[in-house]
Amino acid sequence: MIRTSPTVLAALGRLALAASLLAAMVVGVALVNVLGTPPKAPVAAPPRPEDPKPAQVAPGSIAPPVQVPQVEVQPQPQPGVDPVREWANQVSAVVDLPARAVVSYVNADLVMRQHQPGCRISWTTLAGIGRIESNHGRFGNRQLREDARPSVPIIGIKLDGGPNVRLIPDSDGGALDGDVEHDRAVGPMQFIPTTWRKWATDGSGDGRGDPQNLDDAAIAAARYLCANGRDMSTGSGWWQGVMSYNNSVEYAQKVFGLAETYASAGNPRR
Repeated sequence: MIRTSPTVLAALGRLALAASLLAAMVVGVALVNVLGTPPKAPVAAPPRPEDPKPAQVAPGSIAPPVQVPQVEVQPQPQPGVDPVREWANQVSAVVDLPARAVVSYVNADLVMRQHQPGCRISWTTLAGIGRIESNHGRFGNRQLREDARPSVPIIGIKLDGGPNVRLIPDSDGGALDGDVEHDRAVGPMQFIPTTWRKWATDGSGDGRGDPQNLDDAAIAAARYLCANGRDMSTGSGWWQGVMSYNNSVEYAQKVFGLAETYASAGNPRR
């Protein structure tokens, strides 16, 4: 929870609207039209109960492998054909990761490869964070719908200073979290309202940034992790980024292990 190749070139045809994101980054405005209408996808199944295991990796030593999405997007794609969606289906078939969530994470990866290529963030790291924060929008037996929103909005615990809980008084009048006394983290990537205001991004193309929309939240999380010129492909950069999301070694080790698992699923043996 926040407390605080040819493949890529070909993908630019899909991301024609992403140029507005660069302008938003320059002026500090996050609500932009990036990807257009996301593809249709079936809802995801309820989550599995397994708790991710921490990878036995020393903090700051190495980063998970950068897994390049194996997607060939044509400048003039065939009607009704979405290569990102087709590849997401293949990944989802071999690992417990909803295909619709893969689309959100991969689109965020492709946007960052265009606009902040030095960050080298991989969709697998975003997926690892999404798994821990909300099981990809499926927390509490929710479903991740085809519009990239959970079937019931995800609202975190009251940040009231209780045991092992930060004290954060209300900052948004309850607009995002419904709580007018204290802030709560919201959405599949669990943004605190103040953090969302800074990094809010429209990744779905509906003209607004919604933390409950995984298309929006995944790109916002990527931008947050890539802040200050961070290189997420290095050990120091990756650990700094993930621990800025949640300052816990165990949390980062779990994200690391999940990222490795998702990278393997994205590179199946032939």
